[in-house]
Amino acid sequence: MNTDGTNAVHPHGNRELCEPAIRLYESALRNGRIARTELASTPCLIEMALLHPDPLNDSWMRPVSPSAALAHLLHPITREIDERIQLTAALSRTLSPLASVASEDLALAITVLEGKQTIQSTIYEASATATAEVWTAQPGSNRPADKLQESLGNARLAIARGAQLRHLYQHSARYSTAIREYLDQIPGSSLKVRTTEQTVERLIIFDRTVAFIPATPDRNMALEIRNPAIVRYLVRVYETLWAQATPFAEQLPTAAPGTPVTAVQHSIARLLVEGHVDDIVARKLGISVRTCRAHIAKLMQALDATSRTHLGALLVQSGIVATPVAHEQEARHPDEHG
Repeated sequence: MNTDGTNAVHPHGNRELCEPAIRLYESALRNGRIARTELASTPCLIEMALLHPDPLNDSWMRPVSPSAALAHLLHPITREIDERIQLTAALSRTLSPLASVASEDLALAITVLEGKQTIQSTIYEASATATAEVWTAQPGSNRPADKLQESLGNARLAIARGAQLRHLYQHSARYSTAIREYLDQIPGSSLKVRTTEQTVERLIIFDRTVAFIPATPDRNMALEIRNPAIVRYLVRVYETLWAQATPFAEQLPTAAPGTPVTAVQHSIARLLVEGHVDDIVARKLGISVRTCRAHIAKLMQALDATSRTHLGALLVQSGIVATPVAHEQEARHPDEHG
């Protein structure tokens, strides 16, 4: 036997059955016995106590019934699970009462989570204990399938404990097949979804008591925030974004009556007139640069623009986008418009 629990001749763990062993065990069950000589290449059958010597003839081995073998093999595993559950309960009893003490200290109420695995497991634990609300803001629309499956598992955990979910996406998520498939797997009675043109970075809030935000642009680090004042602030930010967003089931409003411009194209037009370059526009709207440029091309075609400069002028002249000067005056003299 090797140090890693595998057999040097027959290399697999001592809790595993290989295909040859399964076939021999099945044969022994059918025939009531099997010759000991046939077992030279499958020691796992004897190591796992699936066979025992024939009391009348030592040259033969008789099979143990599958139900008895299963009970025998599961016993140490269930004992190990019970021990881990008891350890988990003991740790929770010890550390949970200290959470309120930690939240009184700003330094202790903000935890830096390093590594995506650590971040995922911490959010999973928060999902498993949420009982009232889970709010998320997810920028962009290109979430990988594995991340959506992970989110689906977290969502189901929270729903099982009675929590209501809110998801806030950008408008571009409306055109994502992966996100729509994810939403279809969550009961509508437990989930509300809205979209907005632009949103903050990723934000997750559980029961208005703990929030998670990215700590680095690559999202390899995150902050777990339990300080009540900061969590209240993030809750207000989320509520403001939610109030301004459009319910997922409703169509986005058109840019303006009589203009051949979609809501997304109107957002792109406004950002272009404000002077933003393509990659900044794409990032703000949560779409790819390629998609952004495709929409710009459609804008140029719809307005018969001959150049990007010409497009900017036509966007203002057509009334699709207000002039930047008007925005500046409104920002500098808000009282004059009230």
